[in-house]
Amino acid sequence: MSEKRTGPLSDLTIIDCTMAYAGPFGTGLLADMGAMVVKIEPPDGDTFRRLPPHPAAYHAVGEAVAAEGVDYGASFASVNGNKRSVCLDLKSAADQEVFLQLCEKADAVVENMRAGVMDELGVGYETIRTRNSRIVYGAVRGYGDPRTGESPYAEWPCLDVAGQSAGGLVEATGDLFPVAIADIYPGTLMALGLLAALHKARETNEGSFFDVAMYDSMMTLIRTNVTSYGLTNVERKPGSRTLVPFGLFPASDGRIAIAAPVERHWAQLCKSMGREDLIADDRTRSNPRRVKHADFTIAQVSAWSSNLTKQEIVDELGGKVPVGPANTMREVFADPHVAARSMLAGFAYPGPADTEGGDDQVERAGHGVLTASPIRFQGDSTGVYQRPPKHGEHTDEVLAEFGIKRP
Repeated sequence: MSEKRTGPLSDLTIIDCTMAYAGPFGTGLLADMGAMVVKIEPPDGDTFRRLPPHPAAYHAVGEAVAAEGVDYGASFASVNGNKRSVCLDLKSAADQEVFLQLCEKADAVVENMRAGVMDELGVGYETIRTRNSRIVYGAVRGYGDPRTGESPYAEWPCLDVAGQSAGGLVEATGDLFPVAIADIYPGTLMALGLLAALHKARETNEGSFFDVAMYDSMMTLIRTNVTSYGLTNVERKPGSRTLVPFGLFPASDGRIAIAAPVERHWAQLCKSMGREDLIADDRTRSNPRRVKHADFTIAQVSAWSSNLTKQEIVDELGGKVPVGPANTMREVFADPHVAARSMLAGFAYPGPADTEGGDDQVERAGHGVLTASPIRFQGDSTGVYQRPPKHGEHTDEVLAEFGIKRP
């Protein structure tokens, strides 16, 4: 980990009221680029703290434990590095005032509660704006906020699988994404929207409200399907092919992605397979012909790839044809690309490390790993400078820095 907060956003202060995954993913991107993200948590903490796996010294928020214990596991840690935790009870008038004072000195506030909750608590956008007219207020919601367009589902709760399904992604792909894409993508769009709103605020000296709906985000993610349906009124079925070969192929020890719809890549692949006859074959001489004869084309590539290991295929095609082995986490950790790009940042969970049962990659019980920011700037570093926080770990420190005294 680096020793201090660095990056192009190091002049920004963000009050983060988001919990679980979508919001914290987005604010985590901003924190990794240097923003000071103050995570506001209720007395019982972010619900994600309770998700496994947990280190050996884990305890739930509120349990009486030794000072060196830790109240989160890998799920929480994955999206909360570089943040500071402040515990406030926003149902309390005293803590509401503390919260508003924090907002007075912040650039932005973000939350992912159900529409209207922050307003009911007396700390919504309009209230904050009376204290800081330049504040940018962002919200991630399942179906958006009435301020920007009132959905008939505006007050419905929404989690990842509901967002994937309702927004069309499941029917487009054939199944739920096993990673929480209806959290990850809206969170990313929230970070983008926040930066756009901050840019405008600096030009106009006026803040603004914006929101990102999980439903809308899924539609945007499959915008090609949306536009195609608008033209043809025909549903694009999962597995519909417009590029061939373009997908996963068998290897003797797993699977590997090969993408050679471009003619120069197809010609190179044919040479590597020892099948130069396929370059001029009427069934495979162009991408439209390969799409028409997709089963035949895929069978030819599969017959070659299935007799080789993933590494042998990479050795043959790497640098010539777009290729990517379907790596396990162990293989990702060992990949020289990951080391060269410094994409793994280690940290120690608070508490005593227990290395029994560890594997040859990571000591499981006391040592953690975060992904570093994939956004790199020449001459301006980004990185993991602070481990994920314990619940309320920075409350006194942050309030002192902001010059706030609790009643």
